[in-house]
Amino acid sequence: MAATLSSSTGTSAVRDKSPWANKFRGATVEDLDPPPALSVKPSQPISHAMMSAFERDYTHLTVTSQENRALLGYLSIPRLKELLKDGKVRENDPVESAMLKFRRKGRVYKVITMDTPLEDLEAFFAGRGSGLEGETQDFAVVTDGSRRFVLGVATKWDLEEFVKRRPVYDN
Repeated sequence: MAATLSSSTGTSAVRDKSPWANKFRGATVEDLDPPPALSVKPSQPISHAMMSAFERDYTHLTVTSQENRALLGYLSIPRLKELLKDGKVRENDPVESAMLKFRRKGRVYKVITMDTPLEDLEAFFAGRGSGLEGETQDFAVVTDGSRRFVLGVATKWDLEEFVKRRPVYDN
């Protein structure tokens, strides 16, 4: 949807906006107050990951390397529950048998930081921009600008709840 923006000089500009854009009003990922990321190691048992996620009510856990804490992938707890239910993995199997690995080769990595505008986060979830066309995402790993530290995880649900809590102002 396009919105026309008028400036004090009488000129107007057309900019693509999502239906939520006017509700974001300059907010960034930091305004979502994302919880700290909880990371597990690939060799840890699935039962440990499930218990850790359950204790904190997390739906996604990051998986980091045991050697250098590099981000390797993630566990989607709803998907993990399905894998357990279907017998594809067992609770004593290592996390690496159920984790989803990040695809790195030939892909553009979209950096999401605390300063990322919520419009950009919404576009990331919807699979728009930065070579992500059509590939929707359920969550984003929030890092520092240099991607050295995982600061948290933001989900689609976090964004939706943020919008619901913000009052709507009509001009």
